[in-house]
Amino acid sequence: MRIIAGTAKRREIKVPKAVVRPTTDRTREALFSMLQHHTAEAKVLDLFAGAGSLGMEALSRGAQSCDFVEQQGACQKVIRENLASLQLPHGQVIGMDVLTFVKRNQSVYDIVFADPPYYKVPGDRDFASELFEMPELLRALGEGGLFVLEVDVKHEPEIPKSWELVDRRKYGGCSILILRAQS
Repeated sequence: MRIIAGTAKRREIKVPKAVVRPTTDRTREALFSMLQHHTAEAKVLDLFAGAGSLGMEALSRGAQSCDFVEQQGACQKVIRENLASLQLPHGQVIGMDVLTFVKRNQSVYDIVFADPPYYKVPGDRDFASELFEMPELLRALGEGGLFVLEVDVKHEPEIPKSWELVDRRKYGGCSILILRAQS
């Protein structure tokens, strides 16, 4: 995996050996093409960060800061190593359960990325739907802020009335939903 553009363009990103499903280079390139006018100077939150590729891409493209929320220790270590090797100093790794973080968070962000484990079959935890039900997530977005959610194309969550769907794109087995709080 590599950073697509910006100050760390073409530099490799380590991926943790833990079970992660990093957003592919092709998908990230398309996503950031859509977000190009929102990234510069943005305050970014990367939930279920995994390898941290979304937040690092944003930092490379001029985001002001990025908070990476990841519970797995191996992933936290790799994110810190990637931030150091890519010389992206404005990233902070937060080792915490994502839903707990969202409930406790007091910061406001311009872009919130979430790439939760996919809901595949009944009995799996549906993190995407759980995030939608959290009023704290709505409060974490600044005015005009964007929530970017990656989900399994076969199991897109129902979008509550409190959210406006700005764009939806499908890439292979994933759907990228770009949303903002309903005015």
